[in-house]
Amino acid sequence: MAGTYAVIVAAGRGARMGAAVNKVLLPLCGQPVLRRTAEAFVTCPGVDGAVVVAAREEIAQVEQALTGLPGIVAVAPGGDARQRSVQNGLAALPADARIVLVQDGARPFTSQRLIQDCIGAVERFGSAVACSRVTDTIKTAEDGVIRGTVDRDSLRAVQTPQCFYAEELRRAYAQAEADGILVTDDASAMERVGARVHLVESDQCNLKLTTPQDMALAQALLREREGMERLPATGRLPATGFGYDVHRLVPGRKLILCGVQIPYELGLDGHSDADVAVHALMDALLGAAGLGDIGRLFPDTDPQYKGIDSMLLLRDVVRRLSGYRIVHVDVTIVCQRPKLKDYMPRMAERLQGELPGARVNVKATTTEKLGFEGRGEGISAQAVATIW
Repeated sequence: MAGTYAVIVAAGRGARMGAAVNKVLLPLCGQPVLRRTAEAFVTCPGVDGAVVVAAREEIAQVEQALTGLPGIVAVAPGGDARQRSVQNGLAALPADARIVLVQDGARPFTSQRLIQDCIGAVERFGSAVACSRVTDTIKTAEDGVIRGTVDRDSLRAVQTPQCFYAEELRRAYAQAEADGILVTDDASAMERVGARVHLVESDQCNLKLTTPQDMALAQALLREREGMERLPATGRLPATGFGYDVHRLVPGRKLILCGVQIPYELGLDGHSDADVAVHALMDALLGAAGLGDIGRLFPDTDPQYKGIDSMLLLRDVVRRLSGYRIVHVDVTIVCQRPKLKDYMPRMAERLQGELPGARVNVKATTTEKLGFEGRGEGISAQAVATIW
């Protein structure tokens, strides 16, 4: 629904983290905590943008941390309490803001599923606050002695996002200010004016980073999560294939390597254009996927492949790998002469054009004049390919 925005509160000091800078500016696996938090919201379907609230003296640092992130409407100055920081964020929302999700800047693991659940609950119930069940036994105590046990079935630990109609939340905070009350969360402001606040079950990993131990746990969780997200939907593990090919050098043929014609008095002999490097690469890709080899797919007894451009065959192999992602390919050409150094960038460029998204490396070496390559009788190539 249009008019849905986040207010991400990042103006606190985070003293318990014990860091020299605000905890939301600390790096988490290479990106500031705040950037990871904001990214989940501004890239979430149904969210139109976000206002980030920062301490006045940290606005420039926060803007730097968010550089290039789409959907950031404004970076608003924080207040002397969370309540006033949220109010400043609400004031900075665009005029079309209808629903607002208030989020702690130090919750970088909030899932888009939870964000969308909260938006949906506001549409149905008028409010939505993420929460988790209390699993520990809770005791009341006095002077170091247990006085009673609380029924935990009715207890909830309240988190963010906390989601309301923007105008209703503005009025609730205005009333708290008029009454001289500072509340600690948005739900409390709404409760004070008699609103029924609906709870939404949160994710287990929606933790707020407060202590150095939390940061260490977050690093471990993020490494695990990003590793899993790199796997394809099939759940297959990465696979690697190896390819090797040799062709003889003869007169009267063009010398083509990785789709690039190399000026030379000899060329490679073969049924196709004899691009030895591409042939090795195709076998590596087929081997990784367990799909046989080029001899079976494109036999030299079939006239349709007579003189064919091997880049067309590579394109066919890539189509056969539909459902896999080609992650990395590394091709080594073994050739005493001609010298290939000046043609390497173009070779890599040609392969990259056929393998979008893959990391491509092409290199060449000699055999110090040993063997058939060293004697100039032929060229060999080896390739390794990794697919997921």
